[in-house]
Amino acid sequence: MTLRSEILVNKNVLPTAEQALPGRETPMSLPEFHYVFEGTPLLGPFFEGAIDFAIFGLGCFWGAERRFWQREGVVSTVVGYAGGFTPNPTYEEVCSGLTGHTEVVLVVFDKDKVSYRELLAMFWELHNPTQGMRQGNDIGTQYRSAIYCTSPQQLDEAKASRDAFQAELGKAGFGAITTEIDQAPTVYFAEAYHQQYLAKNPEGYCGIGGTGVCLPPSLQGN
Repeated sequence: MTLRSEILVNKNVLPTAEQALPGRETPMSLPEFHYVFEGTPLLGPFFEGAIDFAIFGLGCFWGAERRFWQREGVVSTVVGYAGGFTPNPTYEEVCSGLTGHTEVVLVVFDKDKVSYRELLAMFWELHNPTQGMRQGNDIGTQYRSAIYCTSPQQLDEAKASRDAFQAELGKAGFGAITTEIDQAPTVYFAEAYHQQYLAKNPEGYCGIGGTGVCLPPSLQGN
């Protein structure tokens, strides 16, 4: 059995750059406008508000994206793949375990209406960040927990919130957080049908489920 076929069997193993699929140069074609925020460009430009970007991986991106677009102050959301090696992968390639990517939500938000710390609180409380290469019954490297930061300040805030949430998880009997926290890599956008999927398919699958543990109030505000 080759290394590549072993990875195909065990999707909890991240591939090396040499083992990863080659991908392609052409990015996915996306709709011009957000399906939920009518008239709002999916990827901008955004002319109003103090706009910033956050990137979170917390399991299947369908349910995660819906929770973020429901948050007041969020201007747009886009789902995609990040943290791996394969450029412009397809959904099927990511699911194979041979790209190294995890499913992520790019959150565009107005800092005057919602803070990054408030979004971090949502991130931690919406999933179980102690499970490694899975989220509930969704198993594989593409479901691992991740925060990809777009500035040094975001990186500092993400690490501080992780330490605080770890303390609360420990009190509740949970293990160590396995969330990957790093500077933002390239986000490769997912296929058009994945964008705002649960708005188009309200009865579709949603794997979102937290631990019931909350961040301390002092770390949930501005």
